[in-house]
Amino acid sequence: MNRGAPSIQLHNRQRGARLDVTGLQDFAERALQLCLERSRRRSPNLTSLTKIDIVLVSDRRISTLHRKFMNIPGATDVITFQHGEIFVSVETALRQARRYRSSVEKEIKLYLVHGLLHLEGFDDTSAVKARAMESAQTRLLSALEKREGSDR
Repeated sequence: MNRGAPSIQLHNRQRGARLDVTGLQDFAERALQLCLERSRRRSPNLTSLTKIDIVLVSDRRISTLHRKFMNIPGATDVITFQHGEIFVSVETALRQARRYRSSVEKEIKLYLVHGLLHLEGFDDTSAVKARAMESAQTRLLSALEKREGSDR
């Protein structure tokens, strides 16, 4: 990583699913690098952080965070705190993977990118902003898949 770039660390704090934590950590590092390349052109939000923690949690834990910090009951897929924490619900990822005939790892990767985009300054609080964020998310995931394929 570039000098002055934030470090990124994935923490598995759930016990409901077996995951390739090493593979997810590698993906998070590549996703961060790509976001940093984009972010330098857009805004300093992401580059102002020294550390990013991605925490894989249960629906129960993310529901607690959702209610406490957003005053919304129930589980959600990802919650991002601007000081550099991204909480991802693995149980929600499992449900969505079944629903969309995907894998849990692919869903988690989507949530990781979504969280990084929030740290980059994107927000999905309106339909227009959500479309812009979804477009950036799609481009980023596509670029990451291409890089992953060329690494093999």
